[in-house]
Amino acid sequence: MLVAAAEMLSVASSAAASRRIWFSVRHYCKPAPTKLRISEALSGAEVGTTVKVQGWVRSVRLQKKHLFLHVNDGSSSKPLQIVTSSDLSDPLLTFGSSVEVTGILKKSTHQRQPVELQADEVHVIGECNPVNFPFKIKQTPSIEYIRQFPHLRCRTSAFSSLLRIRAEASATIHSYFKENGFVQIHTPIITSNDCEGAGELFQVEPPIPEIDENFFSVPAFLTVSGQLHLEVMSGAFSKVYAFGPTFRAENSQSRRHLAEFYMVEAEISFTQSLEDLTKVMEDMFKSVTEHVLAQCAEDVDLFHRDVRPGHRDAIDVMLQKQFPTITYSEAIKILNHSSERFMFPTQWGCDLQTEHEKYLVKHCGDIPVFVTDYPYKLKPFYARDNKDHPEHTAAAVDLLVPGVGELCGGSLREERLDVLRAQLEEVGLEDTYSWYLDLRRFGSVPHGGFGLGFERYLQCILGVDNIKDVIPFPRFSHSCLL
Repeated sequence: MLVAAAEMLSVASSAAASRRIWFSVRHYCKPAPTKLRISEALSGAEVGTTVKVQGWVRSVRLQKKHLFLHVNDGSSSKPLQIVTSSDLSDPLLTFGSSVEVTGILKKSTHQRQPVELQADEVHVIGECNPVNFPFKIKQTPSIEYIRQFPHLRCRTSAFSSLLRIRAEASATIHSYFKENGFVQIHTPIITSNDCEGAGELFQVEPPIPEIDENFFSVPAFLTVSGQLHLEVMSGAFSKVYAFGPTFRAENSQSRRHLAEFYMVEAEISFTQSLEDLTKVMEDMFKSVTEHVLAQCAEDVDLFHRDVRPGHRDAIDVMLQKQFPTITYSEAIKILNHSSERFMFPTQWGCDLQTEHEKYLVKHCGDIPVFVTDYPYKLKPFYARDNKDHPEHTAAAVDLLVPGVGELCGGSLREERLDVLRAQLEEVGLEDTYSWYLDLRRFGSVPHGGFGLGFERYLQCILGVDNIKDVIPFPRFSHSCLL
């Protein structure tokens, strides 16, 4: 009896095991859905297959038999249309909610969308109360309105387009420098140097002053520019660049200034001509812009259509024409002969203000213009002295662009040790910058460089009026949200 029972249990166990194996094999053979980003789904490469997408609902439309959703995950300017049975409708399936959708990707019969997803599963991952959500379905909020919600504005079409453009422009700038033989340098954010000499510095201090009043043994600040560190590197590399955040403690609420912004800076050795710098500025501007217009066409079109209508034509003119060059002295003459009434003075020796810069751009045909040879006293100690007479000028250059004003600023650097020492003595900085004099003592070469404000560049090509609308989290006086 015991043997018989054991045999029966063995047979039963074998049968159960075979069933388990059968179910396991059956489950294994069932094709798992391919997980796609929305941009990948819209490409149509996976048409006819079962796919899974995840994203946020941009619109909901319920009919008697069908439910239509538009879902986006930030990878594309266009959403993917989801079509499913109205039986899958869920009260939590609202505008702004996050979802996971599985179904078969099919070609769409509508001309405006190449594919659509015939869904058999729709799961709400995160609900969103559309009453309290600050952005409403079928509304296009202004960029001024969405600026009030820095933690939510990436959910809007305009700002998600801006972030994709920003990412593409950033990557393209890096590619441009790499293709042209520049070496990237990671310049420090904390520094003891004040490159600009304007005193607009954020000082860095330890949280408990009793530990050490000067944590670094010298006063330390957030960088206003990586230029001086690039000059160090230009003693060993003929072409270097940096791309990172910079900080200015300006108490400004203007449309052109931020307390934290990104700067593209380059330094070129063995150059004795401002033309060497202006060629790189112009070529980089045009090359990067052409690439961004091509790769982010739909995102850029949104701005050229909804934010600054007709701006694409202005950009095309900028790309087609060579940027003119005028001297500072010529610029002053143009301003003094104009019928425009300026708020700030325009005599020789004054600094050009935004109103002056915009007028000069307009005067030159609404295309970017280089202004060179500024009064020597207007430029920092490192700018090369032209030694001209009677107009004492520096070998400095600014690139002025439509709608913004100054986009780039650069100069040849003073490589003559005696001239540089005299200038540092005059401003009382000889001891502070003794290391800078060493650069001229040991294998110095003529060199120069420039800096480009990345946010101002985006303002220029997109036609955005306020610099706060082209950076994810704007920092300015009396505002540091998030």
